[in-house]
Amino acid sequence: MREGRLGFVICVLLLICESTLGRFVVEKNSLRVTSPQNLKDTYECAIGNFGVPQYGGTLAGAVLYPKANQRACRSFSDDVSFKFKSGAGLPVFLLVDRGDCYFTLKAWNAQRAGAAAILVADDRPEPLITMDTPEEESARFNYLQNISIPSALISQSLGEAIKRALEKPEMVKVNLDWREALPHPDDRVEYEFWTNSNDECGPKCDSQKNFLKDFKGVAQILEKKGYTQFTPHYITWYCPEAFILSKQCKSQCINHGRYCAPDPEEDFARGYDGKDVVIQNLRQACFFKVANESGKPWLWWDYVTDFAIRCPMKEEKYNKECAEEVIKSLGADLNKINECVGDTKADKENPVLKAEQEAQIGKGPRGDVTILPTLIINNRQFRGKLDKGTVLKAICSGFEETTEPVICLREGIETNECMENNGGCWMDKTLNITACRDTFRGRVCQCPIVQGVKFFGDGYKHCEASGALPCDLNNGGCWKDTQQGRTYSACIDDHTEGCKCPPGFRGDGVKNCEGKDAISGVGWGFMWVIILGMAVAGVAGYAFYKYRIRTYMDSEIRAIMAQYMPLDNQAEIAVHASHGNV
Repeated sequence: MREGRLGFVICVLLLICESTLGRFVVEKNSLRVTSPQNLKDTYECAIGNFGVPQYGGTLAGAVLYPKANQRACRSFSDDVSFKFKSGAGLPVFLLVDRGDCYFTLKAWNAQRAGAAAILVADDRPEPLITMDTPEEESARFNYLQNISIPSALISQSLGEAIKRALEKPEMVKVNLDWREALPHPDDRVEYEFWTNSNDECGPKCDSQKNFLKDFKGVAQILEKKGYTQFTPHYITWYCPEAFILSKQCKSQCINHGRYCAPDPEEDFARGYDGKDVVIQNLRQACFFKVANESGKPWLWWDYVTDFAIRCPMKEEKYNKECAEEVIKSLGADLNKINECVGDTKADKENPVLKAEQEAQIGKGPRGDVTILPTLIINNRQFRGKLDKGTVLKAICSGFEETTEPVICLREGIETNECMENNGGCWMDKTLNITACRDTFRGRVCQCPIVQGVKFFGDGYKHCEASGALPCDLNNGGCWKDTQQGRTYSACIDDHTEGCKCPPGFRGDGVKNCEGKDAISGVGWGFMWVIILGMAVAGVAGYAFYKYRIRTYMDSEIRAIMAQYMPLDNQAEIAVHASHGNV
């Protein structure tokens, strides 16, 4: 047991040394005081590494400093509620003092009392620091994943100034702004996830496993459609040269002390060793390398989630055999992966792990990676609760405005500002087109492109088409009228001549077209009456002609037949004549 603790201490001391010498960057957002007048300004505050920062958005509220329990280390009494600031109707940002308990406990107590956000005032004059989560493994910290309000550390001087204003008393209104917390340079977000295959490291390992499982589907969709470029990473440390041949380093490291991880149980007498974790980390990194080279980097998400389910430490399946079964089930090239892993006992560098150690060193604004897990978006470290919704919002805030995928504009992810008063943008109600374009960060007023026709203008008060509109869109903006049951239009489908009055009409083609050459609407109606009358007369004449011809033909036939035989009427005449003679 003592040797196990010593080995663990060696690795932890090395980690502390590297962290001290490394460059840790505090991620910040803006805090704008809108009242009182003497405090109006924009200040920096540090984003807490827990809760839910509103990446890409803003949150307005009124500050309240409690009369008792000012460090918020105890639960507030049931009769205390911070849901809304009386008289202002604004959410409450609870201001508390640093000290005496964990930052996370302060946030949890504030949230349970109804606060919409927590501002922690530093208790010393120093640069801002990152408020992190406790390292201890204890049921007492199960509330960590339930913290859903944003948190910010403010300087001691700003905290004192706000307190003085509240004592007068004055209403202190502030606006927390995360819109520029992450860079958003273009239409693709690049992000990294620094993780670990160890599944027995307490609450952080549990939250990490849950995140990988929940976020897998979203991550794969974004990657397949080219919206994101994802890279997983793994932290390793090296064993000090003086301890390379020690039992502790041999059990925690591979490749002759070059790549190490702490013992999962912090005890050499039981369970797995640190080197087992390093080997599985290496295998996961190699899986991604091979999958990426085959054009399917998103398969990594399937591998790590399946491995966590099928090969857990507690079931003693955290080994090479189980890992290879998962790899085969996903159709990955096992030979290439094993070749990438190489000989972990050899006294030589492993190219993959060497690259991982180099990547730990911060470049530009990122800072060194010393905390697990760490999510990096567009070369900036993510802060906050590691869950699907929070991370997706952060990724969405990394897209250049108007280039974000549809998933970023869904209800629950952002609010469609175009739904209220058209976002204050230009709109043509007749054409049913608008310059308001919903974005993750809010909205932009941008003249639209409609069926290939671009509109130009400021997008707020004016937008004008650069060419003729299609005839099926409000008749292309041209004149249109129905007369005597017939519809006439000045819109020309080929758009080469703009709006042009139809034959028999004259005018500008836009607002009016009037009949000409005595063929107005009435003239056309009269003409149709004449044509109809002539048609009726023609039919009647033809019928009369047919009747006359038939009558003539009947009389001719009778005359011919009378020459050869008596007809009925001739016989009757003869009889009458004879009777007369008598």
